[in-house]
Amino acid sequence: RRRVLEASQQLTEIINSDTSTESPEPSGEAEPADEEESALHCLWVDKFTPRRYVELLSDDYTNRCLLKWLKLWDTVVFGKEKAVKKTKPSAEAHPPFNQHKEHQNKWKTKMQLTEEILEAELDQHKRPKYKVALLCGPPGLGKTTLAHVIAKHAGYNAVEMNASDDRSPEVFKTRIEAATQMKSVLGANEKPNCLIIDEIDGAPAASINVLLNIIHRKDAEGEAAAGTGRRRRREGGLLLRPIICICNDQ
Repeated sequence: RRRVLEASQQLTEIINSDTSTESPEPSGEAEPADEEESALHCLWVDKFTPRRYVELLSDDYTNRCLLKWLKLWDTVVFGKEKAVKKTKPSAEAHPPFNQHKEHQNKWKTKMQLTEEILEAELDQHKRPKYKVALLCGPPGLGKTTLAHVIAKHAGYNAVEMNASDDRSPEVFKTRIEAATQMKSVLGANEKPNCLIIDEIDGAPAASINVLLNIIHRKDAEGEAAAGTGRRRRREGGLLLRPIICICNDQ
């Protein structure tokens, strides 16, 4: 480990010396500061982590599915109409192919089938049928990075919490409601939150039940009678923000 640290230090010194040769005069003053900064926050995992959607190296099908699901929240969160409706007339604008619809359904791509499944059902509040997305895979696959990049790409402020740290169901419920219901007062143009729950497989069963109750309770609220409306309000309002859960063991 010591040899690896020495070799990496030599590499950073070589890189800094190569960049400092372009400006010889101020290099003497800037070298100590550059070395201190590189020693503090120059982990290559953080330095070269993807910042934009096009920089993702994970499975493109998974990336597109998650982005598609996140964009289904635009009507509720941003008040935008879905742009997917524009593609439907184009598919019906070819009368010669209408008689071969059965054959076309057999040869649809995975992405087309997934889009149809995601758009199949929206609830009465124009939210997607599936309120929570679950990313699963081995450590180091890029699940957390994917969630953060997709949330930022879709216009959200990513709020991350670790389910295995908050073992108490009360704390778990409070943090979920704070991230999905409370609005920021820091500025008028503050982005809406997208909650990312990491290590959801390490959460106790009580916390999982809290998450399920939040989802199912909101769905039943619209069907509740006027007499039970007050009790529903005490439990919380509608879930109007997307939630992405991450786990290693599905």
